[in-house]
Amino acid sequence: MSSLTGFSYLAQHPLMSFFGLFVLLTAVVFIHELGHFLVGRWCGVKVDAFSIGFGPELFAFVDKWGTRWRFAALPLGGYVKFHGDINGASVPDPEAIDGMPAAERSQTLAAKTVWQRAAIVAAGPAANFILAIVIYTGLFYTYGREIVLPKIAVVAEGGAAARAGLQPGDLVRSIDGATIESFADIQRIVQTHAGTLLKFDIERNGQFTTIAAAPDLKEIRTIVGKQQVGILGIQASQNPADMKFETYGLGRSAALATQATWQRVEMTGNYFGRLFSGRESSDKISGLMRTAEVAGKMAEIGFGAMIEIIAVMSISIGLMNLLPVPVLDGGHLMYYAIEALRGRPLSERTQEFGFRIGLAAIIALVFFANFNDVLHMGAG
Repeated sequence: MSSLTGFSYLAQHPLMSFFGLFVLLTAVVFIHELGHFLVGRWCGVKVDAFSIGFGPELFAFVDKWGTRWRFAALPLGGYVKFHGDINGASVPDPEAIDGMPAAERSQTLAAKTVWQRAAIVAAGPAANFILAIVIYTGLFYTYGREIVLPKIAVVAEGGAAARAGLQPGDLVRSIDGATIESFADIQRIVQTHAGTLLKFDIERNGQFTTIAAAPDLKEIRTIVGKQQVGILGIQASQNPADMKFETYGLGRSAALATQATWQRVEMTGNYFGRLFSGRESSDKISGLMRTAEVAGKMAEIGFGAMIEIIAVMSISIGLMNLLPVPVLDGGHLMYYAIEALRGRPLSERTQEFGFRIGLAAIIALVFFANFNDVLHMGAG
């Protein structure tokens, strides 16, 4: 049995899927916290603890700078606790800070300028995006990619494309001003813009024209379960002459990786925008069970697909932490922005109230996501 075959075999077992998910989550969160840690140390903040996992401590060691590196029993993430904070959520402890000598107080997060604190907080999500770019760079550099030209081969009768006047043989050059290089680019834009009127700049028989089309909303079955996506009703060309395989050097791979990361950020942002405006269903929000299921299925596809899911998870964690919810990084950045505008921070009472509301919101979201998983698996 080859190593890849064995990897796929193990991934088919639910317990291995969950174990693999915990390992992946811990690795991605470790990178996130490492971003906070490195920038914090660079800004002169003492780090009391760097925890890999939560709950009871299994083992630990203290480095020469006094940071306790602890490994805990629950592999669901981790945290960095800065000196002068009550916990790993960077909530300051005013009484403890006030009682410190001046030299010690200068090493706390609270003693740093608002810009330094903002940089330390933003470093976590930034590390997640950098990890995704590094992973995508490696995938492009190692595997290259197959490109199917953005030529329409088939137009489904009665579909959105047919109603708009798109025809077989049309070559899509851009959509709403965004350059289209492959048929996958068309799919990526169309799937996230159901019901939105899009302008297609096409080349037809050597002539250029613009056609407006609004993708229909349709439920399809994918590797992550049933999904509601935008559909035009077109198919790509199967002609080998319209397909090509490209390999890339390191620089081009990095550029494509940055583009792929931004596209994933944009897709996620569009989803949440439609969700909050009532134009999108919340059933795509998934918890541990569906995430483990997807990770297992990606592992069955192959090593490259499994590595890609790490990039997707890293981007998701980075974006989630940027939400303007107190307790999360985005909430801290919101507080720092208010402080910068006002010239002074919000009162301790106001911040504490925000942290409690934020914590309640996060707990509610976790319960909702996992409840969604139960409903999804029941309906499957």
